Amino acid sequence: MTGQVKIHPGKIIVYSLLIIFAIIFFSPFVWMLSTSFKASTKVFLNPPQWIPDPFQPENYIEVFQRMPFLKYLKNTLIVTVIPVLGQLVSAPMVAYSITKIPWKGGKYIFPIIIGTMMIPWQVTQIPLFVTWSKLKLVNTFVPLTLPAFFGAPYYIYLMRQFIKGLPDSIIEAARIDGASEIRILYQIVYPMCKTVLTTVTLLVFIGCWNDLNGPLIYLQDGSKYTLSIGLQNFLTTTKQEWELLMAAATLFTMPLIILFFVAQKQFISGIATTGLK
Repeated sequence: MTGQVKIHPGKIIVYSLLIIFAIIFFSPFVWMLSTSFKASTKVFLNPPQWIPDPFQPENYIEVFQRMPFLKYLKNTLIVTVIPVLGQLVSAPMVAYSITKIPWKGGKYIFPIIIGTMMIPWQVTQIPLFVTWSKLKLVNTFVPLTLPAFFGAPYYIYLMRQFIKGLPDSIIEAARIDGASEIRILYQIVYPMCKTVLTTVTLLVFIGCWNDLNGPLIYLQDGSKYTLSIGLQNFLTTTKQEWELLMAAATLFTMPLIILFFVAQKQFISGIATTGLK
């Protein structure tokens, strides 16, 4: 006689709620994707038409004809990939120095780093623009990429929380063997920080990809515009052509969705291991 499977009412309720909320949060994306393939006369049908009929992929061709999407994509990758590399270099270095290197300044510097997180960006926006303007670097990608190589407080905090939990015995053994701190960082600590490095990569990428304020302030030449500015301009030019706007928004959003699903396991693991809830 086979054993009976026990059904826990609590789990049924939890999974049911998860399914309901998943449908609620995923519905806007499905509607955006569906609308991007519709004809203009089918967008506001009542009841709504979830499956496009007729199916109209020509909307995407129209988007490419009306905006220099590939140029915006190249600019967006520049102001996104370079900051990712910058944070992956600087944040672990700062976190390691204030966590695993025994020196008196570490315990004083970390509270200062955390304290800067309480300063709103609106306070530093004008002084930073004046500084970059006097350096004649406005209308270049430098203001959007160079600061990442000096670390950001939040990513330093994430790295610090993870590195703090690494065993000191491994690092001490490397020091006894004569390894320098740089070698310990990149050959020992880095491989053990794969999950949190993936988390930092994903967060920085998404933040820079979606950033509208920075490019809008520092980029004045249309040939240097990013996708966020291009999408904003496209919104004003398409007027009531919602099917084209949804097609452009889908092209803008799809890389982030693909990236998140590819790195989802590492991202969740990295958030969990840093002690964040």
